[in-house]
Amino acid sequence: MLLGLAVAALPAWPQGSGTVRGSVVDAHGGEALANVQVQLIGGAYRAVSDSKGGFQIQGVAPGDYVLKISTVGYHLENHPFHLDAGETKEFEVVLTPDSLRQTETVEARTDPFETSHTDSPSTLVLAGNDVKNLGSVLADDPLRAVQNLPGVTSNNDFDARFSLRGADYSRIGLYLDNVLLHQPFHMLQGQNVSGSGTAFNGDMVESMELNEGAYPVRYEDRTAGALDVATREGSRDAFTFRVEASVSNAGVMAEGPIGKKKKRGSWLVAARKSYLQYILARTFPDNSFIFGLEDVQGRFTYDLSDKSKLTLYLLESFSDIDRSASKSTLGINSLMTGGYHYTLANLGWRYTPTDKLLVTTHVAWMREKWDDENPSTLPLGAGYYGEWTGNTNATWLWTSRTPLDFGVSVRQLRDEGYGTQYQSATSTRILDRFNGNGTREGSYLQQSFLAWNGRLHLTAGARWDHENVDRDSTISPQGSVSLMVTGGTRLQLGWGQYVQFPEVSVLTSILGNRYLPPSRSNQAIAAVEQRVGARTRLRAEWYNRADRDMVFQPLAIPRMLSPGKYFSPPLNPGYVDSMRGYSRGAEFFLQRSSANSFTGWVSYAYGHTNYHDSVLGNWFPSDYDQRHTFNAYGSYRVKPTVNMSLRWSYGSAFPIPGYLSEAAGVYYLASSRNQVRMPAYQRTDFRVNKAWTRDKWKWTLYGEVVNLTNRTNYVFDSLNGYNSKTGVISITLDKMFPILPSVGIVFER
Repeated sequence: MLLGLAVAALPAWPQGSGTVRGSVVDAHGGEALANVQVQLIGGAYRAVSDSKGGFQIQGVAPGDYVLKISTVGYHLENHPFHLDAGETKEFEVVLTPDSLRQTETVEARTDPFETSHTDSPSTLVLAGNDVKNLGSVLADDPLRAVQNLPGVTSNNDFDARFSLRGADYSRIGLYLDNVLLHQPFHMLQGQNVSGSGTAFNGDMVESMELNEGAYPVRYEDRTAGALDVATREGSRDAFTFRVEASVSNAGVMAEGPIGKKKKRGSWLVAARKSYLQYILARTFPDNSFIFGLEDVQGRFTYDLSDKSKLTLYLLESFSDIDRSASKSTLGINSLMTGGYHYTLANLGWRYTPTDKLLVTTHVAWMREKWDDENPSTLPLGAGYYGEWTGNTNATWLWTSRTPLDFGVSVRQLRDEGYGTQYQSATSTRILDRFNGNGTREGSYLQQSFLAWNGRLHLTAGARWDHENVDRDSTISPQGSVSLMVTGGTRLQLGWGQYVQFPEVSVLTSILGNRYLPPSRSNQAIAAVEQRVGARTRLRAEWYNRADRDMVFQPLAIPRMLSPGKYFSPPLNPGYVDSMRGYSRGAEFFLQRSSANSFTGWVSYAYGHTNYHDSVLGNWFPSDYDQRHTFNAYGSYRVKPTVNMSLRWSYGSAFPIPGYLSEAAGVYYLASSRNQVRMPAYQRTDFRVNKAWTRDKWKWTLYGEVVNLTNRTNYVFDSLNGYNSKTGVISITLDKMFPILPSVGIVFER
């Protein structure tokens, strides 16, 4: 009787029906994907993958079908097939995150926190959907994603740049496909305006790795950190395109294979235009320094052979401002029109002549042009920066556990420009003028050793650099140790010396000289990392950085000499190598990396950065000294078609740069620098991604609320003047984003 009831309760599949089953994995690491929609086009058959990525559809009638697999944040996959009566079809489906190249292969990674190189003791990685979620719907900017990484500080909603351990962005090297870039931004040059946007498109980014301290010797000419960005290839499988639009920008991207049968290469082209300036003009009617931007870029890849591959990356970007509508209210030294034009071409060659040798060569050219005019169309300033760069990096495997890395680089620089000020249309004063060429050469050698079955990793190296303008040559050593104490506990130590040459615009300026030495930095880090399961880690890191010979303008701002006596700066304050100091602190974070359920981190950083000016003889906090920084990010796929993410940042505030004191809301000139701080910064952003799919295309709706709590944050804009009798000083603090909803949509086929 019971057996009869059990049999009766079983589904009555049609006679001769078949079964479709399989598994779904993430291309970026091979993790099984749960909560994924599985559908057979051609019949009403559906399923959702389980916690192990598996799915099964029974009772499928014989016939022709298309297996469609989709979930929010991933490319749509379609697999046509024929099912015979009683047949069981099995599939292993690879899903690729939306921001990466669609592929049918899995990237082999045993560690979710693994980096492209294993020789850096302090590296944070961003890739996949996290780049898109953190870049925001409003700006869609990859560097704004970096701003929320543990230990990174950025208290300016208008600026894509960021600071690291008390150092400003000019000391952080940004590498795009192995080439150090100069100013790859949408911005205004020659003006006291801090807004900027990243020139390269976040949809073309494969991964970003931030080296926070004691980084390897292959990185050159920067003394605070290195951000290594890799762009992705186009699809080699089929032609695809996507169109996206939001209230702030619009863009289109297309990609596909090169060659009909062999498909030996791929191409990828993207273009975008921002309308953010119109939103900001309504949100901040008093801020007329709101500029428009547009860019087009492409990446082409071709396999010359199984051992040789060529790549070509091209970028053309424009930024401009036009304040003609406010012409009647502008002064003679006010900016009315301005433009910034950035161009980059990067040709790469990857060659593996044997299993033991890998050689990568890049030849690149970059150009920056800018010009500004006042309401009388007289020039306020203009400039041109050009650079040819070539580098070769190689890895030789003595054995699989003793790789030797070495490389050389040559950079040919050209920098010219000027800045002017007017008393009248016929009376002009040159504020700055520079014009010069420079050549920078470098080479490095680094040996790594792996022992104890990979538990011990030693790295030691050195680089040599030379510049022909100041005729300085330097040697910079670096070393690190990584020891896996137990199966889940790792200790890391790193030390290195780093060199950064002054800009050619400073060396050849009428305010500088050709004998300014390069600035130097000695960095040391110690870290302990504990794994909690396969996809969670807890990390604590301590750091110390000693800086010296930093270029500074000690006489550039007013200050109090004694009660009732004040120093008024000249219009042309000179550059000197008078600043030295230190940065010390600790960072702690808990991070989980998973394609399923929750991914994200919670971090806290304490830092203390002080500098000493030998001209005036005073100590003061860095302009980017922030004692307490909290960064948190979480993302969760709640349904196959819905993903939610939350981003939160808190900073205890940067100093207001200058010799200031404050009493009852009034600012006075003081004898000590950087003693008054901005109000604390806090911002919470919430985002929801919702996807809809059809047979061969996919819609994704992005909804976001910036500054969810409507916190009033401020950024320092300018020091305007002071009263020579009372010492009262006038400064401008600009408000940043209020609560600001945004929505965008992407169509992909």
